[in-house]
Amino acid sequence: MSLFNVYPLFDITPVSAKDVYVYDENNVEYLDLYGGHAVISIGHTHPKYVKAISNQVQQLGFYSNAIQNPLQNQLAEKLKSLSGCKDYQLFLCNSGAEANENALKLASFHNGKHKVLAFNNGFHGRTSAAVAATDNPKIVAPINAQQEVDFLPLGNLKAVEKILQQNKTCAVIIECIQGVGGLDQSTTEFYQGLEQLCKQYNTTLIADEVQSGFGRTGDFFAFQKHQITPDIISIAKGMGNGFPIGGILIHPSIKASFGLLGTTFGGNHLACAASLSVLEVIESEQLMQNAKEIETYFREKAQTLPGLKTIKGRGLMLGLEFDFPISDLRKKLIFDQHIFTGSAKNPNLLRILPPLTIQKKHIDLFFEALINELNTL
Repeated sequence: MSLFNVYPLFDITPVSAKDVYVYDENNVEYLDLYGGHAVISIGHTHPKYVKAISNQVQQLGFYSNAIQNPLQNQLAEKLKSLSGCKDYQLFLCNSGAEANENALKLASFHNGKHKVLAFNNGFHGRTSAAVAATDNPKIVAPINAQQEVDFLPLGNLKAVEKILQQNKTCAVIIECIQGVGGLDQSTTEFYQGLEQLCKQYNTTLIADEVQSGFGRTGDFFAFQKHQITPDIISIAKGMGNGFPIGGILIHPSIKASFGLLGTTFGGNHLACAASLSVLEVIESEQLMQNAKEIETYFREKAQTLPGLKTIKGRGLMLGLEFDFPISDLRKKLIFDQHIFTGSAKNPNLLRILPPLTIQKKHIDLFFEALINELNTL
């Protein structure tokens, strides 16, 4: 049986990894500045992470949500402590798309409305409503297109109000820093205005923190810089450091009832053990502070790059925007310099999403390699 060929693959086969490095079958060492789409938050094979999963699987790897699972309560408490989102409730699932799917469904249950408002260049997943709210028609099938979604430019409050006053929109979903779309973000004035409009028109505000959460921006969540209180917060990627887990944080104004949401694998024992270890390492190794410090160093080093238009993003969710397409440059970094980086919807943007454990010496290696390749273009 062959694989269903939907991924354009680089000819590299990783077989092991440690912290910020990945090793292929020929023992070639690659500096990982992409973390598998921002998934690797505390570094590959972190010893505390490996120990937590190993110990848990020896005891109990899985049972359904029909029984008590104290690990879920421990995870909720640790999340409350570290994120500062003290009054929220936690529902656990398996991925970012599933998190956003449940967030949109819950919003519609809550206020009885059916439309969604999303923003240009946003990405929220590949499932039913989540993909319909993603600004990429190429991945929206006809069955997904039955969802009613309005797309607006980021930052336009007047256009938002014009849509919301029609009283059909159940949710506004937004990435406070766009990921796949190209690391665009708006102003605090816009995000605070958006929150006020959602309250005024009984619309659920969903902060998609799937990529930007769990300390990646230097704050636990990207929205916290803007001092807003979303109704629902979706989480995944860095939450499990590679183990599949996602979830939504739900404001207490939204009430639970039996059967409202459900999942077979979500919040299983192994997933909870993985995420608990991630939170413990983020806290004990002060990785949010490290994200801020490395961002400052990164920006300083980037100032002298030839052809650079701007530096985008925040914390360790960064992008270098050049005045030319970066596709060839990215390939040279992988195959000639042995450094993983990422691309975006913006063809000129090189995305940098390393493990939060990255150090200044790794940034030095990257810029040395990048300058060498830029000088050959």
